[in-house]
Amino acid sequence: MSTTPTSSTTEKVNGTALADVGEEPEGKGDVEQGKEQVDTADDVGEYPKGFRLAMVVLALVLAVFLVALDLLYLASQTNSTAWIRLGVYKFFPIKASFMTAIAIFELGSLICGVSQNSSMLIAGRAIAGLGASGISTGCYTIVAFAAPPQLRPAFTGIMGATFGAGSVVGPLLGGVFTGRVSWRWCFYINLPIGVPSIVVILLLFKTPSTAQPLKAPLLEKVLQMDFSGTSLIMAATICYLLAMEWGGTTKAWNSASVIAVLVLFPVLIFVFILNEWWQGEKAQLTFRILKNRAMLAVSLFAGSFFTLLYYLPIYFQAIDGASAQASGVHNLPLIIAMTITTIASGGLISAFGHYVPILVSGGVVTTIGMGMIYTLQVGSKSSHWIGYQVLAGLGIGFAFQVPQIVAQSICELPEVSHYTAISLFFQMMGGTFFISAAESIFSNKLVKHLKVNVPEIDPKIVIGLGATQFRNSLPVAAIPGVVLSYMQSLHPVFILATTLAGVATLVSLIARWEKIKIRI
Repeated sequence: MSTTPTSSTTEKVNGTALADVGEEPEGKGDVEQGKEQVDTADDVGEYPKGFRLAMVVLALVLAVFLVALDLLYLASQTNSTAWIRLGVYKFFPIKASFMTAIAIFELGSLICGVSQNSSMLIAGRAIAGLGASGISTGCYTIVAFAAPPQLRPAFTGIMGATFGAGSVVGPLLGGVFTGRVSWRWCFYINLPIGVPSIVVILLLFKTPSTAQPLKAPLLEKVLQMDFSGTSLIMAATICYLLAMEWGGTTKAWNSASVIAVLVLFPVLIFVFILNEWWQGEKAQLTFRILKNRAMLAVSLFAGSFFTLLYYLPIYFQAIDGASAQASGVHNLPLIIAMTITTIASGGLISAFGHYVPILVSGGVVTTIGMGMIYTLQVGSKSSHWIGYQVLAGLGIGFAFQVPQIVAQSICELPEVSHYTAISLFFQMMGGTFFISAAESIFSNKLVKHLKVNVPEIDPKIVIGLGATQFRNSLPVAAIPGVVLSYMQSLHPVFILATTLAGVATLVSLIARWEKIKIRI
């Protein structure tokens, strides 16, 4: 029997990939079909081996690290263009698309580095964000075609660990460059990192026959990239971010502008859902995907992780008086622990095929760790914040990469880029939405507590100084009140991170506890 699935079988497989591992497709058993396909792929030598495989994976790791370095600078730009990347790798050659994405990112970084005004900097960030959205999807897509199926989860875990490490190293390097050289080097550093990735992929990665883009006229390809969905989700995201930024700080929550964007946000989301429903199976995000519990879980886990990653350094700076560079070093227990378990989760899924126990156990440990971080106070010992970070990092590492690993394991190779992009889209949108919510909570609480604890000082002055400068600029008598205000404002943020991890764990519990069948 041919290993090439019929259209009906493919549809069932796609349904399986999007329904928490549903029914088996008709025809040959999954294990037999996977084994036959593995043998076929190995026979034709489509997977790089040895040195070539190592170099390709290294190039992808560098590319992931490149995006993670600028994560906090490019988060909104990356998510605004994320919808476009859902179609690029499906309709255009993988190799060319990936190298183009890196080139666009490098161009944007160069523009940022040489910018002479804020408008030029914003334009550069927008261009870099467009490239970054393509790089992240391309890395996970290429590793699916470059690595044998039994190794894919492990390599995916390595890239996830790299992403986590880069998320911390980026702000750390940014602080060093800004303080000792120039802020422009935050962008110049990207240029030498991206070039090796382009060269290695160009010379050593051969696009396999299973990675050929769908054949269609150029106009049809462009029309199927769902630009209407892109426009709607971008507009909705902007409305949400503006509401979180304005509300309670620069504008009152009951002001006309804040109310307007708060009303527009759900309206645009509703229209977006209608747009996807109207397009049916041609939509980039079908209702089968919207019902997938793993996608909801990954958004919640991402919100918890990125909230902690963003606000824990503020704790070190405002409460302990650490510099920006030192606060990055203090974050290392979180990242080291996360790196270890991210790689381990990929290996465990490769070995046993079960992902829900890993997702649930990771969620439980993350929730406990986040809850312990909430107990931090002014004057907490270093042994406390180190241990709590290790606990949270171990849990996050187990859970963070599972959706990408599962998507690559259970769908057909031609669909890998699409499902990977969707998973990353939910992950990054979760981070963006919940960081914005956390920022709104923190800013509103800080203004409130400053008015109570240091009424003689204008809260706008304290906020303008930032977490690292207020100690050197305010009267000594006011410092304890400001520190207390920061601590009281951080606690609700840590509650949000803990709640997100807990809800993500509950969502993971209702997923189907089945063994995944690796596909080619």
